[in-house]
Amino acid sequence: MDGHGSLELCPTRLDLAIARCCEMKATPNTQRITRIVTLLADEKTVLALAGAVWVASRLVRNGSKREADQLVVSAIVAGAFPHLIKAIVARRRPDRSVTEPRNGIGKSGSAWNSFPSGHAVHLGAIARPLASLAPPHLRPFVWPAVVSLAATRIVILAHYMTDVLAGMAIGTAVEYAVRHLVRRRE
Repeated sequence: MDGHGSLELCPTRLDLAIARCCEMKATPNTQRITRIVTLLADEKTVLALAGAVWVASRLVRNGSKREADQLVVSAIVAGAFPHLIKAIVARRRPDRSVTEPRNGIGKSGSAWNSFPSGHAVHLGAIARPLASLAPPHLRPFVWPAVVSLAATRIVILAHYMTDVLAGMAIGTAVEYAVRHLVRRRE
């Protein structure tokens, strides 16, 4: 198992059905575009976004510093969780089961690092504070955009649906805990 987690987690039937559908619908062009889009949810990109929002909150007169603080801390803390869980849980990535022709489907990360989706953890951790910081007319679009971005991990077969759902839930829990710890310190 590639030296990763000792607890092997099997995909659900629905996971397998969705992965098979994504495999059958894959084309080199859609895979290439989706792989580029999914980079927006990468840990480094999310941290850079959080840092930029934090700096902007300090420069804007009426900026919400507390929300920006929560965004940055949530993004940083969320970075640790996927690594900790993947050290315990092993799940083979769906892209490792694709047969020829691959239709543009690449291979993502280590073969046994599917659970949870780190991209989804990061997105779940920043979604609420990002929505709070967004201009009012954009707020309704933050969560749908975040969920759609997380779903790109399913389309490129880097993760199963349950990997992404678990990642979003973990990220949301991280943000919730950070928010309550930050408020308690005030």
